Amino acid sequence: MITIKDLNIAYNSRVKVIDSLSLSLKEDNIHGIVGLNGAGKTTLLNAIFGLKDIDSGVITYKGEKISKRDLAYLVSENFFYSNITGREYLGLFKNKAFSIDLWNELFMLPLDKIVDDYSTGMKKKLALLALLKQDKPIMVLDEPFNGLDLETCRVIRAVLLRLKNKGKTIIITSHIIESLTNLCDQIQLFGKRSHRIQLRRTRVCRI
Repeated sequence: MITIKDLNIAYNSRVKVIDSLSLSLKEDNIHGIVGLNGAGKTTLLNAIFGLKDIDSGVITYKGEKISKRDLAYLVSENFFYSNITGREYLGLFKNKAFSIDLWNELFMLPLDKIVDDYSTGMKKKLALLALLKQDKPIMVLDEPFNGLDLETCRVIRAVLLRLKNKGKTIIITSHIIESLTNLCDQIQLFGKRSHRIQLRRTRVCRI
């Protein structure tokens, strides 16, 4: 269980981005976080991963303070070194048991070509391959479907469902709820009022 209790984050004394947030996220589930741009979704993910200091509150995993050892993070805008091939980039992440070529049968990336020449969707798939190679129990993805074509979205969705079935816990953000309703086990809506509704198999909660 990932537990967030009384989390507060502000960028200055007058603007509180996250205000007394408490949330429990079950393991082996896909959790969606939906809200408008500026609602604090990325701030929350950065806090979970340790990129953003929190003002107060705690974030725990299995009763212990959450650690980067438990997490793999796909940021919304990925960074790649210049003049590096896809295969060289994946080589930066150590996991001898991970078969790059076997997984790439699904992604169909030109791994021996320079990443600078990749399309937006290809770069997103390469970053996801890097996440897979890290093989962490928790995967955090910030707006992974932004700017992608339908086929790339289909591939990513299929991969995430496969990972969930293998026991991964996945947290994924979007500003479009429709992109997550057939993917997530539970969706948290960033908003002012609290209520719950049922949406097929996905439980949607406003926080």
